[in-house]
Parts: sequence; C-alpha cells; structure tokens
Amino acid sequence: MAKKLSPPLRRKNFVTFDENDWHGVIYGVQGPYYLVHTPQGETYTCKTLRTTLSENPNSTLAVVGDRVRFRPLEERNDVALHNGIITFVEKRRSVLSRNRERRRNRSGETEHVIASNIDQLVIVTSITDPPFRPKLVDRYLAFAEFERLAALLVLNKVDLDAEHLAPSLLKLYNELGYDTLAISAKTGEGIEQLRSKLIGKTSVLSGHSGVGKTTLINQLTGSSLPTGELSEKTRKGAHTTSNAIMLVVSEPHSGEYGYVIDTPGIREFSLEGIAQEELRHLFVEFRKYAPNCTFSSCTHTTEPDCAVRAAVEHGDISPMRYESYLTLFAEAKKI
Repeated sequence: MAKKLSPPLRRKNFVTFDENDWHGVIYGVQGPYYLVHTPQGETYTCKTLRTTLSENPNSTLAVVGDRVRFRPLEERNDVALHNGIITFVEKRRSVLSRNRERRRNRSGETEHVIASNIDQLVIVTSITDPPFRPKLVDRYLAFAEFERLAALLVLNKVDLDAEHLAPSLLKLYNELGYDTLAISAKTGEGIEQLRSKLIGKTSVLSGHSGVGKTTLINQLTGSSLPTGELSEKTRKGAHTTSNAIMLVVSEPHSGEYGYVIDTPGIREFSLEGIAQEELRHLFVEFRKYAPNCTFSSCTHTTEPDCAVRAAVEHGDISPMRYESYLTLFAEAKKI
C-alpha cells in the first residue's frame, strides 16, 4: 500500500510538520541540501525551512545521522524529482559536537553538532606524521564516557614505528578497558580487523587532520573521498573533509554491514556541557582510588590527602593521563 502523503502546499516556505510525513536518515550534506535515505532504500535531496521543527534546542538544526521526517515535493510532468522538505528532526540520543558562542554565529546555536545517533566512537590517531597526541585522545575518551559510547582507539601508520612505541601506547589504554587496534593504511595491516569492529554499528571516525582517517574510510567503503598531504613545514594535515558524511561498510562474505561517519578534522575538541565536578568521573582509572580520598568531592587537583594524586606519584596511574585530566579540568566550567 502506498504511503499517504500530506497534501502539498503551494508555497513550500510554509510547509509544516504533519504526522503523515515520511521517515528518513540524513547521510550527507551538500551545501544547503541534505541527502536523506528512506527505509525503502530511496534517496531524497531535501532542504530545511524556518518552519522545520526540532527536538534539539540551541543546537545545529540538521546533521548527518539525524532521524528526520520529510515531505516529498510534487512530481513535475510525471517525473519523480526525489526532492523534499525536512519538517521535523527527532531527538538525538548522542552527538559529536563543538561549542559555539551565540554572539559569534548567526543561527544563535550554542552547540555545533557534527554528527548524531552514534553507537561507537573510533578515535583515529597515528604513531608519527603527525605524532601521537595523548591529550587529544584523552579528550575523545572523556567524551565517549560522558555520552556512554563504546570507544575504539585506532593507531595508524605503525609501518613508520621505527622505535616500536605502539605496543606500550596501546597497552596503556588496553589496561584501562578500551579497545585498541594497531593498523597501517599503507600496508593493509589490521584493516580487516578494523572492518569487523565496525559491522553492526554506526561508528563515527574522528581524529586530528593528517592521521589517515579519510584514507581508511576509502579502503573500508570503496569510496573516493579526497585525502590531503601533510604540510612539509608544520607536519599537519589539510582539512580534506568539509562536512560529515555517512557511508556503508560491509563484510563481503557474510553481507553484514555497518555505517561509518567521516567527520571534519578537528584540531580542538571541546567537551561542551561537561563541568569540572563531573570530569573526574570520566577518567576510568580514578574510580578505583577516588573512594579513598579524604573529601568525597575531591577534584584530584589541590586537595590534601588525595588518593588519586598519590596513585599518580606511585606509578599506579599514568602521569600522561593525569596531565590530560588537569588540562581538561582547567578548561572546564564550574557549575
């Protein structure tokens, strides 16, 4: 039975949400247009209007991963245009975002969302070129803990690991309970293991520009997204992904699949909405020692008789991770 559509209005600028509007998922953004995939396997090119409703106030209106309702536009000369208007954006269960100041953006949003409705955060980093950045990795892990997302740390370019640093780096995070994987996009090492960890999930791949994230996406999905070379002067990568895009990664033999969301390279990742008082709960290794602190509200920074700081001094907690915590704590806001 054909799905009943709401009667199209003559002036599309005044289209409003109707219960009969179609369901879809945004999988790409091209300028002002959103590519919406329907449960029936069709793709519609849609726009938003001022009348588009959202269950996500003070946030980016529509992003890759959003579940939406949309109104297909009328056919012209019996030709299906596959164009539509997004009338409603459903509440997001998780987001990857950066904060924004209202006075510096026209939309008035305080949260710039990059992608939504994620099952797994895949943190792509490299052993060198550009070098491993532990503080950025720990930002992502804190975010994953806050959003209650599974996290996978992928260390790329291990073919360049002349000093054999990868095992010790990954061991640190493995011992904290995080899933890790050493790979080389150049040689193919670990690529199939990574594929298996993406099947059955919607994963967002994020990391510093230049770590090979887009190259991995192309290898896993058969796409041809543009990649960038490292700057010879700064050894930083160019931002080759301007908008997030969601692609299918499949297992050739079983036919099983998952979704991967490629995001713009992020040099500064802000933990929007996480207060200083909450940050201490997002470093998993603190949980063993925090109950032994003298003060139940101990922030593990300057308080006397802090069991967490004592664990750092005794080598039971990584000093590198603790430095990341102090950096994030200094940036976080007090409630």
